[in-house]
Amino acid sequence: MNIAIITGASSGMGKEFAVQLDKSLGKTDEIWLLARSREPLEKLADSLRIKARVIVIDLTDETALKQFEEVLAIQNPKITVLVNCAGVGSHKFFARQSKEEIDAMIQLNITALTRMTMLCLPYMKSGSKLIQVSSGAAFVPQSAFAVYAASKAYVYSLSRALGQELKGRGITVTAVCPGPVNTPFLTRAYEDMSGFGALKKLTMAKTACVVKKALDDCKTGKSVSICGLPVKILYLSTQSIQNVMLKCFRPQPKASCHN
Repeated sequence: MNIAIITGASSGMGKEFAVQLDKSLGKTDEIWLLARSREPLEKLADSLRIKARVIVIDLTDETALKQFEEVLAIQNPKITVLVNCAGVGSHKFFARQSKEEIDAMIQLNITALTRMTMLCLPYMKSGSKLIQVSSGAAFVPQSAFAVYAASKAYVYSLSRALGQELKGRGITVTAVCPGPVNTPFLTRAYEDMSGFGALKKLTMAKTACVVKKALDDCKTGKSVSICGLPVKILYLSTQSIQNVMLKCFRPQPKASCHN
């Protein structure tokens, strides 16, 4: 059985990935939709062409993850696409954030994504696609978004490394790194949106455009998918700085001594 798995599928980019994959996937028996809210998942499932399996799960719950691991072992599917899209953010100064807010970002954005990747990789074969939703925030530290940006930097780094490790198995890994996207995530992260600057509003991308670009880049084997010129400029500038730093601090070979 060939399946696609999408986490965070109840809204925003996760939902859009389901809609676009439903139109483009061939030879796929099921799309597994994962999130905590049943009602939006069932509504989405009813609208899809491909048979959809609704899995209500809290990805930060270890017991739930073990149960999902058992489902995979029983079904023994071939995972053609895994989209790790579930995530959470909180836009506040670090000292003003609660322990619960910080823990939620670390547990969902980092730990749950890593565990889902580990659980699904044994069922991915040559030609499978792994899409990890990171963020443009991964490229630079961000005041008042410190933990979120750091968590997305982890996703970006993990994805780039996995891309090299899995190349020999024929599995493509793509880190999706958008700037602000017009999804419910923003209202949850910014609460009253007072901290959402004018520049971010001007550069906000449409969900459908970000997902389409991600799927196109994934198909062509790109390791990073960036939608929008402002984020692309940020990415290229940080890459240039990293390359300079690597050259400056590259260990020099020791001179050999001959008697």
